[in-house]
Amino acid sequence: MRSVAVTPEGDRIRWVELPGQEPPRVYVHGLGATSPAYFTEVAVHPLLAGRRSLLIDLLGHGISDRPTGFDYTLESHADALATVLTSTGVRCAELIAHSMGGSVAIVLAARHPHLVSRLVLVDANLDPIPPTPASAGSSGIASYSEQEFLAGGWEEVRDRAGAHWWSTMRLAGREALHRSAVHLTRGTVPTMRELLLGLKIPRTYLLPEADGPLPGMDALTEAGVSVVAIPDCGHNIMLDNPEAFVVATAAALTKREQDRSDRA
Repeated sequence: MRSVAVTPEGDRIRWVELPGQEPPRVYVHGLGATSPAYFTEVAVHPLLAGRRSLLIDLLGHGISDRPTGFDYTLESHADALATVLTSTGVRCAELIAHSMGGSVAIVLAARHPHLVSRLVLVDANLDPIPPTPASAGSSGIASYSEQEFLAGGWEEVRDRAGAHWWSTMRLAGREALHRSAVHLTRGTVPTMRELLLGLKIPRTYLLPEADGPLPGMDALTEAGVSVVAIPDCGHNIMLDNPEAFVVATAAALTKREQDRSDRA
């Protein structure tokens, strides 16, 4: 396990690193998750193994510190992640990022373009969403005030989330979980979708086939974003159908390398 201080107070982000060749790959989890638990199986698959791989837990989540004074905006998450990558000599990384982590990865690529060479977004949030009290996800968490959430709302979210998600959600700081959810539902200005459309790096978006067409897919594909539907899975594509996830991700990375060779 490795770590880097990312705040003036010395709060540390931690990650598991797998040795391998450059350029590195960086795996980023979603809200209430942790990268080692969600990505280790796919990161060591023969189709993806062999690269230096950082399975990073965002501040407030998993094995990283849980400061209560941090604001947990998408921009702050992205800047903290940039501090980690810069401190460890990472440049031109391939980011494989799930859900909220995908939103953070988009913001990272827009704010720190030298750190990111490509994106594989795994059912990532692209647009603001309204708070929804009955939901166990970010919109449900964001429907509470922070005071309400800390006073007992988190227990209601726990009961709605179920044992599988709660097994990693319980590792997140409660302030971190609530503030991250609030800022995820509010999104960014410009929106994550608009930032994604404006990026000039190779971008792939993976989504569950059962969800149907991705909203705004025509504009994404026209901007060069490859949209790939994955069968037999839900939101946690890498856990629900790891083989299909690996095949699609490896194909996206191979396509990038082929495109670079064609341009050369």
